[in-house]
Amino acid sequence: MKKLLVGIILFLTTFSTACAVTSATTTTSTTDTTTSSETTQTTTQTTTSNTTTTNTTTTSFLTDTAPVNYEGSYCDELVVDYDYIDNLLASLTLEEKVGQMMQAEKNGVSNNDVTNYNLGSILSGGGSAPSTNDAYNWYLMYKGFQDAARNSSSEIPIIYGLDAVHGNNNVYRATMFPHNIGLGAANDPDLMERIGLITAREIRVTGMNYTFAPMIGVVQDISWGRTYESLSESADLVAGLTGAYIDGLQNYCIGASAKHFVADGGTDGGHDQGNAIMTEEEVRAIHLVPYYDAIEAGVYTIMISYSSINGEKMHASEYWIQDVLKDEMGFDGFVISDYEAIHQLPGDYYAQLVSSINAGVDMLMEPWSWKDAITNIIAAVGAGDISMNRIDDAVRRILIIKYKMGLFSEDFYDESTQTYYRLSYSEGFSTDENKAVAREAVRESLVLLKNENNALPLSKDQDVAVIGEGAVNIGIQCGGWTIGWQGDDNRSLTPGTTILAGMREAVSGTNGTVVQDIYEADTVVVVLSENPYAEYYGDNDTLTLTGPTATSTNADVLEQVLYAKSEGKKVVALILAGRPLILGQYEQFFDAIVMAWLPGTEAGHGIADVLYGDYDFTGKLPVTWPKNSTGIGMNINSVNYNPDVVLYPFGTGLSYKEENPWT
Repeated sequence: MKKLLVGIILFLTTFSTACAVTSATTTTSTTDTTTSSETTQTTTQTTTSNTTTTNTTTTSFLTDTAPVNYEGSYCDELVVDYDYIDNLLASLTLEEKVGQMMQAEKNGVSNNDVTNYNLGSILSGGGSAPSTNDAYNWYLMYKGFQDAARNSSSEIPIIYGLDAVHGNNNVYRATMFPHNIGLGAANDPDLMERIGLITAREIRVTGMNYTFAPMIGVVQDISWGRTYESLSESADLVAGLTGAYIDGLQNYCIGASAKHFVADGGTDGGHDQGNAIMTEEEVRAIHLVPYYDAIEAGVYTIMISYSSINGEKMHASEYWIQDVLKDEMGFDGFVISDYEAIHQLPGDYYAQLVSSINAGVDMLMEPWSWKDAITNIIAAVGAGDISMNRIDDAVRRILIIKYKMGLFSEDFYDESTQTYYRLSYSEGFSTDENKAVAREAVRESLVLLKNENNALPLSKDQDVAVIGEGAVNIGIQCGGWTIGWQGDDNRSLTPGTTILAGMREAVSGTNGTVVQDIYEADTVVVVLSENPYAEYYGDNDTLTLTGPTATSTNADVLEQVLYAKSEGKKVVALILAGRPLILGQYEQFFDAIVMAWLPGTEAGHGIADVLYGDYDFTGKLPVTWPKNSTGIGMNINSVNYNPDVVLYPFGTGLSYKEENPWT
């Protein structure tokens, strides 16, 4: 009977407009008085009968900013001794130099290898953690590799890299922030710098010193599986946040790596590692823009993209890497390849190495093939296929960055101070201070897209049902690049606060309840979500609520939504996803719609703060939200922009203080 009723409702409402025009028009003018701690709202309503009624209601919204007390470190004051660098470079053998150009996977290398081959860098790929995944065991692993490097013939320390892309997300119990797409919605440079600083702090606790972040690709098609790693479809928005985040990381001695150079967000059809079909003017006008800000901020490294421009693989593009990035733009850090990316170049392995190094790649991320790479590069220098000048340029760049990171300072290795080699675990990892900033980031990232029938804010004295797997699942709310490469829909993936727990805590001590049964509540918060994914595993050109990347429980949850509406209940849709999803016919059944993106470990508290009205909504859409499948790929840069296929334009974002323009 229930399914029959739902079917009738769905059939009838399909032919109605989602946003009905009422016979009585209400105009609302809002005057705000803002103090440092609250906002007072006075609303005047004018009805069609020309009778003016003034309702003065005071709604206070908290506006605090969580402080970060971690001061910048000694890296701020380092001045590179170029004579030291040049003398060191002159003392190295060819073998030692080529060793510096290698980055090996920690599971593909031993401590003895680091010593014997003078390796320049180690990485932990996604999920490549020590057997006991906690901060201290990460430190012990790092220390073993670093000690081995200092015992090599060159005595040059290593850089250890990892994908800390929303906090130090590889480590169990780390503070995990919203993914970049949510931070783009927040669009707060000060917040970005504080997140960078905290991320650097939680990396340094483990001893590590390098992260493959920030990702500054400008997404143009949300089919792309890396959409959530992008801050926005707007080059200006991405650029405006880039420098602040790099400052936060590098002022605390963590090397940053802007990625992926260039036009990774502009591939045809949003295919990861695909081909960007565009003119050079389009590349420069959109995709190159954030790199100017990264270079101005002094970014240490830049990672090359797997993708191509008009069929030319970026890892072999001497024009874009050497002529544009290094010569024209003046980038003086080192260029690193992506994970085994040179293997996609034409020719055999020898030819791939030669073409990428001659194009301007300085360090090769060759996790498993690094020994073969060393052998082939030495042979290529001997054969004249790679010049000694090119090798010296690459190694000099690497040594300068190591100097800037403090790795040639003896103080760095003084464990007695716990200041350089490793920070105090108890004082710097997953602290209340760090979590407070993550909670603030969640609040700022939320975007209110629709709010009718006074659905929001929720009252702490009402009974609310919260349904959907995403409401109780830490893995889903954190998304990909969490503990492992692809993330995991494991409810216990890492400690954090679920949406259900956060909302229950918010009403503790009040007359309200938060339940999981829609029969016991008048308002239903339905959490619709995507499963965790990363990179090409997330490529999806359908993007429906029940499509390939959608959480399997969404279908059942949507059925409950229709039933709830048939019973006269209010429904609030809370979406956990790495990009906009096609709402289709279901949009009309939601009284309110909130986009929460992939909010991280502190999602529960941050979301509850705003849904219950302690804080107002401030987030704005950093990407265009399509109405249907034909709108996927539509964005503010589209030559043939068609508003008819757009549900919510770029920049949309309501607040409790604004009239809802969608009704």
